[in-house]
Amino acid sequence: MTFSNTTLLSHSTFILIGIPGLEGAHIWIAFPLCSIYIITLLGNATILFIIKTEPSLHEPMYIFLSFLAVIDLFLSTSTMPKMLMLLWFDRTEISFDACLIQMFLIPFLSAVESTILVAMAFDRFIAICHPLRHASILTNPLTAKIALMAVVRGALFFVPFPLLIKRLPFCKNNVLSHSYCVHQDVMKLACADTTPNIVYGLLAILMVMGIDSLLIFLSYVMILRAVLKLASNKERLKTFNTCVSHLFAVLTFYLPLIGLSVIHRFGNSLAPIAHNYMGNVYLFIPPALNPIVYGAKTKQIRRRVLKIVHHIMVRS
Repeated sequence: MTFSNTTLLSHSTFILIGIPGLEGAHIWIAFPLCSIYIITLLGNATILFIIKTEPSLHEPMYIFLSFLAVIDLFLSTSTMPKMLMLLWFDRTEISFDACLIQMFLIPFLSAVESTILVAMAFDRFIAICHPLRHASILTNPLTAKIALMAVVRGALFFVPFPLLIKRLPFCKNNVLSHSYCVHQDVMKLACADTTPNIVYGLLAILMVMGIDSLLIFLSYVMILRAVLKLASNKERLKTFNTCVSHLFAVLTFYLPLIGLSVIHRFGNSLAPIAHNYMGNVYLFIPPALNPIVYGAKTKQIRRRVLKIVHHIMVRS
């Protein structure tokens, strides 16, 4: 492992780290991470299969859920295989170009997911506050347009990340503080003014995730107002129960994101493992939990899963 820290250069490779302070346990740490990845792949693939084959789920909320599953699959696959190679086989190097690709994919896919979560909140708002107009407002063509807009929006805001990095010279060491490449981490290794990177990074996060979180919050304020107007507690609970899965997805997405952003910008005094741990939680836990929660809370999905499991057990 060699560090490049003496001359002005553009690194051809960067060095990824595993879990700081636990290098001796990397092989064993990789097993639970691999299990999380397998759960993510199986869970989200199952969600996609069931939504595709179950006609009663061909409606906006579940179409958005299928988009969410696709995003989670790509987000995990863009980082986890490389991380497992690092932990199991000590493959610490990542090429500059591969690093740029990760640096784009992670915030881009996160931005798309954030937009889809807003769309799902809008779906719940229409379904609860204007149920008679739900089918006429949220049509399948509109759902497809929203998904396309989410992709375009994410690309427009986060294509500049790798471009801003490519303009920078590097003369410090090439060791990153994560098991994957993120803009803030690579930026810190540059030996030039990174003010444009800092300003644009903060602006992009506020304009995408900041605005999205505000829209979701406002949606749920209006949903709560509508729910509280219902006559009985049983009816209120039944109505709000349709939002539980989405609320869980929102919390598991935004809370680690907020924690990671705060640590990157204000946590310089924290131990490296704190940055590393929060980054791994943000990337790997929500994609594994989302299909489990939606599967448990959605009757049609739960029934199909149980039917598939029963069929497998009978055949075996």
